[in-house]
Amino acid sequence: MLVSLSIRDVVLIARLDLAFGVGLGVLTGETGAGKSILLDSLGLALGARADSGLVRAGAARLSVTARFEVPPNHPAYGVLADQGMETDAEADGEGLVLRRSVGADGRSRAWVNDQPASVGLLRRLGDTLVEVHGQFDTHGLLDPGTHRGVLDAHGALEPARDACHAAWDTWRTAARAHAAARRDLDQAQAHEDELRTILAELDALSPKPGEEAALAEKRTRLMHGEKLADGLNAALAALSEPGDVERAVQAAQRALDRLEDLGGPAIGPILEGLERAAIELAEARNALEHAAADLDLDPKHLDQVEERLFALRGLARKHGVEVDALPGLLVDVRAKLDALADGGGDIARLARAEQAAREGYQSAARTLSEGRTAAARALDAAVAVELPPLKLDKARFVTRVEPLEEREWGPDGLDRVAFEVATNPGATPGPIHKIASGGELARFMLALKVVLARASTIPTLVFDEVDTGIGGATAAAVGERLARLARDVQVLVVTHSPQVAATGHHHWRVEKGSEADATVTRVVPLAEGERREEIARMLSGASITAEARAAAETLLRAGAASQMTLDLTAGPNTDP
Repeated sequence: MLVSLSIRDVVLIARLDLAFGVGLGVLTGETGAGKSILLDSLGLALGARADSGLVRAGAARLSVTARFEVPPNHPAYGVLADQGMETDAEADGEGLVLRRSVGADGRSRAWVNDQPASVGLLRRLGDTLVEVHGQFDTHGLLDPGTHRGVLDAHGALEPARDACHAAWDTWRTAARAHAAARRDLDQAQAHEDELRTILAELDALSPKPGEEAALAEKRTRLMHGEKLADGLNAALAALSEPGDVERAVQAAQRALDRLEDLGGPAIGPILEGLERAAIELAEARNALEHAAADLDLDPKHLDQVEERLFALRGLARKHGVEVDALPGLLVDVRAKLDALADGGGDIARLARAEQAAREGYQSAARTLSEGRTAAARALDAAVAVELPPLKLDKARFVTRVEPLEEREWGPDGLDRVAFEVATNPGATPGPIHKIASGGELARFMLALKVVLARASTIPTLVFDEVDTGIGGATAAAVGERLARLARDVQVLVVTHSPQVAATGHHHWRVEKGSEADATVTRVVPLAEGERREEIARMLSGASITAEARAAAETLLRAGAASQMTLDLTAGPNTDP
């Protein structure tokens, strides 16, 4: 939910810090006092389009900071993870902090938990955190792209949808495997003669993994065989001549052996060193003898090695691969020819697997469609109950579930889902997002949100003047539904209705004042007595009468009684 909102230098607001709580919060005030500035400011923090005209006169820039507390599994963290900006809300204790600044030159900057971010990221996060209904840009339920997911959530169809997703993935995997095998077979058939020629060439050479490096090394040895022989023989001669190093070491050992008992501890280490030297000299002599014996000085062998090495390299160039890839090419070509010889048996098997996967997807998708049809009927009936008390008794809400063309099928099934309404008797329902904005639309969305509250992951709802054009019992019904909705989510409402204001758990008054010869907007949290005065003002105007105060007291008592009734019946929210 929205925990706090800090505003600096936005239009008439120089500095404002607001703290919010759970339940229903109401903002009231005279027309023009600046309530829209609060919504514009919140919109900036949520990624709304910036306008340099919002910067307070004389200020270099505005800034808005909104802090939210959301559970660790909230979709907002998925949005951050997609951007590589994972954050541990429980560890840092901050939750999500969205900050936006706009300069007088129109330049905008954004941050998420003090990490630089794009405005687009703020907007994506905002769509998961706050939903606004009323007189400025509205997302959420007015976006037809959300309707299918909303219906699935309302009908608890997530397991069926997950099964549909899995069946779709299985079908797509099987279809890709079949298509790839079919494509390979077609290519093989078109180039069968060429493949057989390639196979013959590869079979004739029978390349081995790592063979190029081994041949190159052997070629080098053969090319320099005489030099290697001369060097090895010279080394052997040096170790074998009279007076050679090995004999000198042995003579030294014999001389010191006689002195070991007389020389004390100094002689032992010298003898050990001479012994190691004698061993290593003997090993070196043996290694030289073996190396000299293994030398191949036959020029025919060099020709044979070069011929094979050059043949392998030439064949690799011909087919555009590395020499070490020739064994794999041989296996691939043989497999393609085997498939041809098989007469497409593997293709038939893959085709059967694809058809079975397709039928599995259709079965899972039809199950999901049946669930959606049932959920749509239940949703329509629940919304219909909410409309008459909101002065929408002539309106009709319809959840349309229509089949998609096969080319439009996808992991979410075979259906297109759209919320439609008709506001006049006999009128054909139309898309809800095309209804003119205003109080009527806001009340429509209120009815829908009351029904869908438990299925929504959006923790904060804002209603802007949901009471436009209504009063009396209808306004009281709006207030009661807002309070009911606030049992499940945080609700903020901008209202001119005393009946709605009386149902709030929290109340702020937005007012204009003067400060240093400048007009400023202030937001004042109201205590219980102040709430009565504000609601009395809303009832009677500038001149507050005793009758207005008494009526305000009655509304507040009714609002409190309504809240108590809701609290007592709440438990889990069982009513639509």
